[in-house]
Amino acid sequence: MLMKAACLTATGGPEVLEYIDVPRPVPGPGQVLVRTAAVSVNPIDTYIRAGNVRFALPSPWIVGCDLAGTVEAVGDGCQRFRPGDRVWGSNQGLFGRQGSFAEYCAADEHWLYELPESVSFETAAAGALVGITAHLGLFLHGALRAGEVVFVPGGTGGVGSAVVQLANAAGATVITTAGSENKADQCRRFGAAHVILHRSEDLDRRLAEITAVTGPVQLWFETLRTPSLERCIPLMAMRGRIILMAGRDARPIFPVGPFYVKDLRAIGFAMFNASPEEQHTAAMDLNSRMTAGTWKPPIGVRMKLRETSEAHSLQEANTLHGAGTLSGKIVLMID
Repeated sequence: MLMKAACLTATGGPEVLEYIDVPRPVPGPGQVLVRTAAVSVNPIDTYIRAGNVRFALPSPWIVGCDLAGTVEAVGDGCQRFRPGDRVWGSNQGLFGRQGSFAEYCAADEHWLYELPESVSFETAAAGALVGITAHLGLFLHGALRAGEVVFVPGGTGGVGSAVVQLANAAGATVITTAGSENKADQCRRFGAAHVILHRSEDLDRRLAEITAVTGPVQLWFETLRTPSLERCIPLMAMRGRIILMAGRDARPIFPVGPFYVKDLRAIGFAMFNASPEEQHTAAMDLNSRMTAGTWKPPIGVRMKLRETSEAHSLQEANTLHGAGTLSGKIVLMID
């Protein structure tokens, strides 16, 4: 049996992606075959496609990490799911695994989570990788507590919007940045207490003004590919935590003296290093928040699976080149 999928046989620009027929996968032991309803694009998808992040890839290789859909069949030994269940998940397309941008995806069941009936497939797909990333950074690694001050740049981005919403719901005071008044209003709806217009306002001056009122930052959640520790460290509270989860090629200046005299912590993490159990804990809490309406992954653009190449171009324009034309996630619906 064949299915449609977005694939490549060699790394390169978005033009290497093809929408072609490939064999439908058969679930192996411990795997679930998902009939895909929606997927979303992440920066990591574009890095692997371009060859900037290197894994040994099958050929053809199906791109994509995130998915939401319905269980079609289960392999031997599956305990948690049965045909007809609604599910969502991430961690596909990594470490040589086939990705999710296809009509069907065979995924290890420990990377999948039940999807509440009240949550749409496109919402779950939009929030999968970015929601788990934000949750791990805030709570597993960052040990966020109510009443703390959190700064995260890009409050309408994938991870940034999740950090704003989850931190606000946890009782933190959230400071973020936005590129326009419309995006700033969206950040405030997400729960940001303070929004800096980084294109028209002086970021350092505004951060100093805001933290003079809120107090220093206990948790700095850095989402930028080029972090500035010289900006960050003077604004941190004693024993504050700096979360680093982006910028593979970044080599920022590290002000050692100001860092250590404040007893600061710098914590780096990649969500795909988290164990299945750690990611499951995050996913179950995210399910509760999606059901309660305290976390709504924003969708910026809806496209079709056959438009994967165009979707990758749009993601790269915003992630790498600062186009500012995307607010929220790119979600692709399966025809």
